[in-house]
Amino acid sequence: MEDKISVNTEKWWKSAVVYQIYPRSFADSNQDGIGDLQGIISRLDYLEHLGIDAIWLSPVCRSPQDDNGYDISDYQDIDPMFGTLKDMEELIEEAGKRHIRIIMDLVLNHSSDEHPWFQEAKKSRENPYHDYYVWRDGAAGEFPNDMRAAFGGSAWEWVPGVEQYYFHQFSVKQPDLNWENPKLRQEIYDMINFWIEKGVGGFRLDVIDQIAKDPDRRITCNGPRLHEFLQELSRETFQKADLVTVGEAWGATPELAKLYSNPDGSELSMVFQFEHICLDQMAGKEKWDLAPLPFGKLKEVFGRWQTQLYGKGWNSLFWNNHDLPRIVSRWGNDKAYRVESAKMLAILLHGMQGTPYIYQGEELGMTNVRYEMEEYQDIETLNVYQERLKKGYAKEEIMCSIHAKSRDNARTPMQWDGGENAGFTAGIPWIRVNSNYREINAAAQLEDEDSVFQCYRTLICLRKEYPVFVEGEFQMLLEEDETIFAYTRTDQDSQLLVICNFYDKTVNVPLEEQAFAGKLLISNYKDVERKMVLRPYEARMYWMGNRP
Repeated sequence: MEDKISVNTEKWWKSAVVYQIYPRSFADSNQDGIGDLQGIISRLDYLEHLGIDAIWLSPVCRSPQDDNGYDISDYQDIDPMFGTLKDMEELIEEAGKRHIRIIMDLVLNHSSDEHPWFQEAKKSRENPYHDYYVWRDGAAGEFPNDMRAAFGGSAWEWVPGVEQYYFHQFSVKQPDLNWENPKLRQEIYDMINFWIEKGVGGFRLDVIDQIAKDPDRRITCNGPRLHEFLQELSRETFQKADLVTVGEAWGATPELAKLYSNPDGSELSMVFQFEHICLDQMAGKEKWDLAPLPFGKLKEVFGRWQTQLYGKGWNSLFWNNHDLPRIVSRWGNDKAYRVESAKMLAILLHGMQGTPYIYQGEELGMTNVRYEMEEYQDIETLNVYQERLKKGYAKEEIMCSIHAKSRDNARTPMQWDGGENAGFTAGIPWIRVNSNYREINAAAQLEDEDSVFQCYRTLICLRKEYPVFVEGEFQMLLEEDETIFAYTRTDQDSQLLVICNFYDKTVNVPLEEQAFAGKLLISNYKDVERKMVLRPYEARMYWMGNRP
């Protein structure tokens, strides 16, 4: 594999763009209605044309699929719905030929209850695998404490055979692993090294900030031994190869992120932090409790992460993933200005410092879906519907929240063309295709020079051409402006200006005209009518300096 990918000792992932694939919904090769590895292989030329450097693959390991693969029963095998281990090896090889690395999604906080470890663990307290999980004494019906699981209900589940409760932060079928046990940790390191030897280019680590949990003190995120565990994990695995590693860390702050992404490489390359993503919900409430986006706060959050990590860590840049609604429906305008707002959001994000992540279909401006309740598949969505009905919420209010925030918004099949099932499958798709696929699809956008796809492709090219994208220092402009998001990125010999109208009203730009003296690299309108005026969702990127 190494002869097909040139190794950049200057941390290749700093100038890279990563594309996330949700395999179940990307491309179906055997027409069973479920996406698979061979389907991904068949679309690698499309991704090469887009220009991405790596594919983050949502979980494909063997799993009962209680939580769509985030409940793993065998870390060293591929789930039959996606293919075989041989298919995975072929994907790594074929992607490598196109200079694309494969980033695997690892779930190290918990396993499936069908994993052989847990099957042994629940046999007796003396079983050597019992201590691979988190157990507490108790009596049936008397929980160790009142902790709740993220998907609803108690975080404790009684096992009569051992007369103990096991701890699960998510589904009851996802028992938490006990990282205090060094034997468990070594099993994990051996498994990761197995995949490194297969040639993967990195790992995304699911809820990694929760592995050092202490349920007796009600600590789930950022437990006392977290960074000790991460440093040992890195030494025993990641530092043995030229990898990118990104941890999902909902509780991260800039200070914590400096530890996670320390330039010395002692832990991870970067983390996914979600501070910006949690802004459109009521303070102190759940994501389902909708609130308008506080635009000023959005700018403050981005600015703080950009400035505080500069030279001390590394940002990940994203709007979307498999757990989040489509950004063009969330903070853009998926009706009259879908194309313009999708491009604006792309330009705004890709000009910042960090590694951009594109979620499948984002490069097409794919939108949220409005299913009837019986069409939803996501366990979290199904649970919140029942919980809120019991609490007395009106069905219309619950559905409004689900339409806005359900994880299934991101999981509808990829829209390849205007044919049957959007070209995803000739079978019956596991979840219904969004009905707007005839208007929004890859085939049409590849032929359109002014499409959302072409905007993303240009942004990826610019990142590789202009060093200021990687190392330039960030400065927010017009901090108090309630409509415009503007900033500069400056290195020793050039400057990038990004200016975006975040809303659907035409506005005047309160900057000096000389600010626009540079070369226009990209915009989301075909022409710039008046430099000092921004049309609805208009975005521009200027560059001034010596040619790199």
